[in-house]
Amino acid sequence: MKLTFWGAARQVTGSMYLLELEDDFKILIDCGTDMDRQKGKKEKLLQPYSLFPFEPSEINVVLLTHAHIDHSGNLPNLIREGYEGQILCTSATLPLAHLLLQDSAALNQKLLKHIHSNGSRKKSRSGKKTKINPSELFLEKQVNETVDQFVTVAFNQKFRIKKGLDVTFIPTGHLLGAANILIEVEENGEKKRIGFSGDIGRNNYPLLQDPQRFPEVDYLICETTYGNRRHQAKGSPEEELATIIKEACIDIPGRLIIPAFSVGRTQALLYTLNKLYTNQGFPPIKVFSDSPLALQSTKVYEKYTKQLNEEAQAFYEEHEGLFDFQNLVYVENMKESRAVASHSEPCIIISSSGMVQGGRVEHHVMTNINNPYATILMIGYAAEGTLGRKLLDGMRSIRLANGNEIPVLANIRKTDVFSGHGDLDDLTRFVKYQSSDKLKKIFLIHGEYKSMTDFHAHLIGEGYNQVEIPEWGQSYTL
Repeated sequence: MKLTFWGAARQVTGSMYLLELEDDFKILIDCGTDMDRQKGKKEKLLQPYSLFPFEPSEINVVLLTHAHIDHSGNLPNLIREGYEGQILCTSATLPLAHLLLQDSAALNQKLLKHIHSNGSRKKSRSGKKTKINPSELFLEKQVNETVDQFVTVAFNQKFRIKKGLDVTFIPTGHLLGAANILIEVEENGEKKRIGFSGDIGRNNYPLLQDPQRFPEVDYLICETTYGNRRHQAKGSPEEELATIIKEACIDIPGRLIIPAFSVGRTQALLYTLNKLYTNQGFPPIKVFSDSPLALQSTKVYEKYTKQLNEEAQAFYEEHEGLFDFQNLVYVENMKESRAVASHSEPCIIISSSGMVQGGRVEHHVMTNINNPYATILMIGYAAEGTLGRKLLDGMRSIRLANGNEIPVLANIRKTDVFSGHGDLDDLTRFVKYQSSDKLKKIFLIHGEYKSMTDFHAHLIGEGYNQVEIPEWGQSYTL
């Protein structure tokens, strides 16, 4: 069989891997949006008039590890270009992926309107022009067609796709419904086992179960987002957040702005705040959750409480809910969102996107960036070039689209206590479930290249010598 790396190869986003069996049966694992946009040789490999480097109609089945857009975001384009088969995922992944794809379609609709009015280049708040490719912009119709092809599979139950081909979805934390996938293939009387990590979660994360031990395989495809670093936060999520709230909103009459992804990170935040307010009697500081997508995702989390960890299930039973608490306000429309800016009392604003690149949080950040009584708390990964990364790197002023500059006077803080990604120790634990003597090859994907090379060296030191860092489009015979 042949494995080709069509995404998240020597970069973070765009997860997409093609496994071709000897009988020409083709399995696509993930189909994510590529937000890194490597140029040059990649475009030369694309088929004419297609967004994909292969013929979508020839794919037999798609396996989806979890709902995040960098893993699911190109599925509607795959359908539009002719894929007609099933998309296998877990039960909770389906509604979350549906929400995220609908959100992308709504954004695409706005971008198409912009293109028709102003051409294919769009200015960000920072004044930088970005190129928009209209052929990538799927709409709600394509999302609905995509969701119709989803088929849900239970965790830890072997699912037979056809004779000689079985898959098992194994819980990995990170996000509700997220899985690592075991593929078992029998060809010419020989059995082979291939393991695909989605995004590997971490132990003791709010709401989610710990990543489950992964069985031994012949070939392992492993993500490397935190492949060269460990989480710095030492306290629990409640302890970390309590300290920051005290300093930002109680010691001074300030406001705390938390850019957070609507699906996953916001739920962890709200649940932690609920525990603080319920169990520790925190002062009644108003909390604004400013994201309709977060509200919808929160409802999905409460629907699938049986898939959450034991602590969350017990809290739900005792309090008849996970996220609702006094002084929590869900902001549903733009008029209400703008009104939050004029709230005069200390408050906490949770809004997306987590990288401060698009979404309502941009307005909150820009409104408060020159306010020394405001704190902007970064709680997750921010890619190069995003406003979130620039703030973390210490930028002193922001240039607006009109050419004016405003100083950064707000306090910029960060914590990784809410990071949904496993760190170096978690990734090492995931790999060390495998016997170094039996494992034929490890492929490192889904990470910045420096993270991959550092993790490669780390694994060599741990006794794993068959480690590869594939390039985009590179194929291997298994």
